[in-house]
Amino acid sequence: MACEYLNDVKDGKDYSFPEEESEILAFWEKINAFEEQNKRNEGNPEYSFYDGPPFATGLPHYGHILAGTIKDVVTRYACSTGHHVQRRFGWDCHGLPVEYEIDQALNIKSKDDVLKMGIDKYNEECRSIVMRYSKEWETIVTRMGRWIDFENDYKTLDPSYMESVWWVFKELDKKGLVYRGFKVMPYSTTCNTPLSNFEAGLNYKTVSDPAVMPSFPLKGDPDGAAMVAWTTTPWTLPSNLALCVHPEFDYVKVKDPETGKVYIVAEGRLSSLPNALPVKGKKGKPDKPGFEVLAKMKGAALKGMEYEPLFGYYGAMTGKAFKVCNDKYVTDDSGTGVVHQAPAFGEDDYRVCIEHGIIDKGGDLPCPVDANGCFEANVTDFAGRYVKEADKDIIAHLKADGRMVSIGSVAHNYPFCWRSDTPLIYKAVPSWFVSVTTIKEQLLANNLKTRWVPQYVQEKRFHNWLESAHDWAVSRTRFWGTPLPVWMSDDMQEKIFVGSIEELERLTGEKVTDLHRHFIDHLTIPSQRGPEFGVLKRVEDVFDCWFESGSMPYAQSHYPFENKERFEQTFPADFVAEGLDQTRGWFYTLMVLSTALFDKPAFKNLICNGLVLAENGKKMSKRLKNYPDPMEVVSKYGADALRLYLINSPVVRADPLFFKEAGVFGVVKDIFLPWYNAYRFLVQNTQRMAAENGKPVELAQVDLGKVTNVLDRWILAAAVTMTKEVEVEMEAYKLYNVVPRLLTFIERLTNIYVRYNRKRLKGSGGPEDTLMALGTLYHVMMTLCKVMAPCTPFFTEHMYQNLRRCSPDAPASVHWTRYPTPPADAATDLRLQESVARMNKARSPETASALLLRLLHPLPPSPRAFY
Repeated sequence: MACEYLNDVKDGKDYSFPEEESEILAFWEKINAFEEQNKRNEGNPEYSFYDGPPFATGLPHYGHILAGTIKDVVTRYACSTGHHVQRRFGWDCHGLPVEYEIDQALNIKSKDDVLKMGIDKYNEECRSIVMRYSKEWETIVTRMGRWIDFENDYKTLDPSYMESVWWVFKELDKKGLVYRGFKVMPYSTTCNTPLSNFEAGLNYKTVSDPAVMPSFPLKGDPDGAAMVAWTTTPWTLPSNLALCVHPEFDYVKVKDPETGKVYIVAEGRLSSLPNALPVKGKKGKPDKPGFEVLAKMKGAALKGMEYEPLFGYYGAMTGKAFKVCNDKYVTDDSGTGVVHQAPAFGEDDYRVCIEHGIIDKGGDLPCPVDANGCFEANVTDFAGRYVKEADKDIIAHLKADGRMVSIGSVAHNYPFCWRSDTPLIYKAVPSWFVSVTTIKEQLLANNLKTRWVPQYVQEKRFHNWLESAHDWAVSRTRFWGTPLPVWMSDDMQEKIFVGSIEELERLTGEKVTDLHRHFIDHLTIPSQRGPEFGVLKRVEDVFDCWFESGSMPYAQSHYPFENKERFEQTFPADFVAEGLDQTRGWFYTLMVLSTALFDKPAFKNLICNGLVLAENGKKMSKRLKNYPDPMEVVSKYGADALRLYLINSPVVRADPLFFKEAGVFGVVKDIFLPWYNAYRFLVQNTQRMAAENGKPVELAQVDLGKVTNVLDRWILAAAVTMTKEVEVEMEAYKLYNVVPRLLTFIERLTNIYVRYNRKRLKGSGGPEDTLMALGTLYHVMMTLCKVMAPCTPFFTEHMYQNLRRCSPDAPASVHWTRYPTPPADAATDLRLQESVARMNKARSPETASALLLRLLHPLPPSPRAFY
């Protein structure tokens, strides 16, 4: 195929980036560009990439677009360096986000409402909405220029995916990492389910809560002293079973001279009691003497003392409960140094009460609050009341009984449900756990085997999260999710973990086509102890959706049932990327499960992006309309401009970005238009020479080894340097260093090379010199297209399609080309680059011209000039 004439180009003011991008999309579809790229790289080294699954119940926002752009840049680059990259889109289909929408739509208020409706009907309602916006997602992702496989996507609701999740759980049980127990967990009373600790951390708010000091009279104290505790959760007081003090703190018994009442608090917290400290009188008013100290003792001396309960609801536990305990978790930086213990509603409370024999591990746990957060019948004074709403009445009740020392309020951070936006409570629930604490040291070691960009997120935020990790409650008392594959006898003495569909069919004798609850809950397994022991039934829980997404490396490939060899060759993944919030989410669950299963991290390299906020620094809000619609921005300026704006911002360093539409316009004005004008100048002058010669100009055949012009030498050397530097930074996943180097090169190309070379490019130096100048600019433009293609896939394709007419053997798409690799000894002429840089910094045109004249005498050709 011979060299062809270049096509005409539009004037800059007539060029529409969005319109041209639409044409490129049509071109890619016509030539099956994405599929063909994959075919061309088949058999090449694999580059493994995991795409975290979003929910399809809402439309993509700037956070999704940002993460998707980062993923696209890195995987396109991997393809250009000769790797085969499987890029499958995934969907998170289960869990609270889906159930919450259905609950709202169908006015479902409780678990009983679901059971009346039928789990089968409820789950099918959930199934009907999970892919509601999948087409919109595909349209937006494709319009942004991201190449990813939607046809071969994975869904967490697919039976094959769910079966692999079962395999993961059974493997964890084999390793002794699964147990069932009570755990005080963040609990959503709206969604009727416990949340993981990282879910609870997603939505903290500053709220004002009651801050009260109830009194607990000690039995048999000669002074009638009462312990005084402090709490911001009065609703937990009906469940009080013990008090806790620090064994090494000093405590004082003090007497109020006005009322004669005697209290015991930590000495360092005496000031927290009303009127406890002496006050000097003002303007003739008498001094207030403060409380009289009757005695002083260590917290250890208080251990075992009994007190009068606040309420009689658990009077039957007198003798075992209502005692003072010792534990070093008690602090003296707030409150009274005395902590009331309600073991059903506090993690430390539960532990302390177990250790002191107030309650029995594995035994019944007094918990008078139901799944909806309402008091049960045994709390007779407040039965049926929502706990947070009962605070005021509980306070009034205790005040009337003379048991309230102080009533106030406090502003503090409090966790809210990330889906329903209602306050969480902490509540003991039966749950299935992965023993993360058992593998903590392995987690910390595996974290060191990964590369995070930026590094400080790995070394500080993620390391600290791993170091303080608790056991992971992976079960949810919900309906729409992958069911826990555990069948248990009624006496809880026999249980079977099922790891596959085939195993379930063998154990039950039934054919299984789907693994959701309404397909398998009725299946029973005969007891292995004999017919008299009946059958094993499945526990009701489903998996936390974070467990499902954390299983993605295995489940997307239906491992180990299929694709075993390929998975083992490509695990861990070479690359993952998501937002900063995933340090407590997907990044964490990936690391936990891969460490537990294989003692390996799930990924080798990770880019962590920051949050995209509204221009005023606030969270983007549809209700407030404080940000422009992403697709409107794309329709104005093009996807490439938005991509470049995002990846050239602080957000790729995990810092926040205050999104400004003017910034996207600035990318078009300051980067794309000068770049386009340089391309247009090349095309027009090549067309002029072709018209003069009566034939196409073979720019690709120009021998750049014979270059003598100093600016030609300089721009070629600068291109070599830029290409090498970008390669180094891309291999290090430092996009924040990549884009500035590219933009600096574009600025030098347009503002130095083309600006000072215009006359030569127009033919002032004669045909041979003009051809050399045009050939140099052509080569540099083609190089830039290939290097910039991962960042700006549309514009580089647009230019490449015209420029490749001079290169008959060039691939049909810039995205099928290889990343430019200069020879090891390619000239970089660093001194020359420095000289031209100094020239460009000259303060006046006259000075710049003088420096330029000094540089413009011909140089001898380089023995291995360029590539």
